[in-house]
Amino acid sequence: MSQQPAAPAPAPTAAVVTVAKPRDWWRDAVIYQVYPRSFADSDGDGMGDLEGVRSRLPYLRDLGVDAVWLSPFYASPQADAGYDVADYRAVDPMFGNLLDADALIRDAHGLNLRIIVDLVPNHSSDQHEWFKRALAEGPGSSLRDRYHFRPGKGENGELPPNDWESIFGGPAWTRVTEPDGTPGEWYLHLFAPEQPDFNWDHPAVGDEFRSILRFWLDMGVDGFRIDVAHGLVKADGLPDLGAHDQLKLLGNDVMPFFDQDGVHEIYRQWRLILDEYSGDQIFVAEAWTPTIERTANYVRPDELHQAFNFQYLSTAWDAAELREVIDRTLESMRPVGAPATWVLSNHDVTRHATRFANPPGLGTQIRTAGDRELGLRRARAATLLMLALPGSAYVYQGEELGLPDVVDLADEVRQDPAYFRGAGQDGFRDGCRVPIPWTREGSSYGFGDGGSWLPQPAGWGELSVAAQTGAPGSTLELYRSALGIRRARPDLGAGDSVEWLKAPEGVLAFRRGEFVCVANTTGESVTTPAYGRVLLASGEVTGTDSGEAKLPADTTAWFTTA
Repeated sequence: MSQQPAAPAPAPTAAVVTVAKPRDWWRDAVIYQVYPRSFADSDGDGMGDLEGVRSRLPYLRDLGVDAVWLSPFYASPQADAGYDVADYRAVDPMFGNLLDADALIRDAHGLNLRIIVDLVPNHSSDQHEWFKRALAEGPGSSLRDRYHFRPGKGENGELPPNDWESIFGGPAWTRVTEPDGTPGEWYLHLFAPEQPDFNWDHPAVGDEFRSILRFWLDMGVDGFRIDVAHGLVKADGLPDLGAHDQLKLLGNDVMPFFDQDGVHEIYRQWRLILDEYSGDQIFVAEAWTPTIERTANYVRPDELHQAFNFQYLSTAWDAAELREVIDRTLESMRPVGAPATWVLSNHDVTRHATRFANPPGLGTQIRTAGDRELGLRRARAATLLMLALPGSAYVYQGEELGLPDVVDLADEVRQDPAYFRGAGQDGFRDGCRVPIPWTREGSSYGFGDGGSWLPQPAGWGELSVAAQTGAPGSTLELYRSALGIRRARPDLGAGDSVEWLKAPEGVLAFRRGEFVCVANTTGESVTTPAYGRVLLASGEVTGTDSGEAKLPADTTAWFTTA
């Protein structure tokens, strides 16, 4: 339970956000993901914290984003970097306390930034009070009904209750030792054993999370990103899947533990709570589904507001593939009236500057650095393409610096729990979580005075905010320019469609009002019509005075006809 002082009650105006955006700000918002432990360290312990985030809010305002999404900072044993929550109403001491959270929210609002917090409703920590009591009370405890406890199969219950496999590798079940010392029941954990899954069929679970929503809404947050939004409800009877290597099936089929139709009633109940508040708060779903069409189910008018577009994130830098996923996304979201979302990187996947540096088809966790120059060129072009599309865009911390993944971390410094469990995810998520550089020099390049929890590579300082600020052509200045143009021109981000223009093979060109975006995904220069004045480009565009534009390889340009 919480051991920290309660935050003071917000002043009557604390939840009122004065911003330039009209109502439904989230439809075309640019939302910046902060991974708190890797953003900024205020106390020199090598770990980022809420006060560090707060100190850097002016940077995010000046970057030009509309909202900040914070990965989990709740009280947690940190078995999975905070996604194992022990107390949903407390801040983990490594990040600060509730007073720090309150100050961060207030300061953000004062800078016209909204705050979205992570919510982890699929599972808790095994150190959550409910789970600890369930173990201590033994078989028959009513607390066990709030999780998925089952007797094992086999003569002595020595086999798991079904064949489900953990996303992190191995069986999705762990057998407990009962209070009398004997082997006992098994509990379900789709992720690490330290993350037991809640049983959402039990009314107490729903009651608890509705209370948690109100707690943070009363603190003034502007929304929630829902972790594993597709995983809360399990198929009746927890049936065997009948297949091994189940991780390979994810994203291709509806699984008995993912994307069950029952999740939608939960979100309808949550939406009723959110609609009681007057600040235009939102829900964002992390929902891995087999199709974009099934993702659209999560954002129907009476459910959630946005859902991450993982199909777009996993698409190669290829004009035909990109056009197909853009069209399918817009077509799927249009009937439910939800905005499309676009994202290239996050805390769980290899940064796109490194993904695009490697051959396509290697997935979203890559172990090789690839061609750094090629990857950065494509990443910059992909960013301008993404920011030109209708809907909301997500930016992961450090991508505005063009940061590559750190692929050569030594085994002994890695901390991703999946790395230490065979047959699961590759476990190389540490590479995108290395603390970002703020200055050219220092023990952690401005991250903090006490080093960093993951080692930063040599030369990190040359990619820092200080090194890139004011530098012509830098990736940071490209982002600042792009976000400034997007904010000043309502035809970027608004709407739900694009007008495709005729273009050479390997090139995407579309019009949106007075704005035209042209993206050359090929490795060669191409010549296209000059669609007016060049607003911005990820590379040097030439020849526009002649009525034609020459785009270098892997370059995106924005034109205006006005």
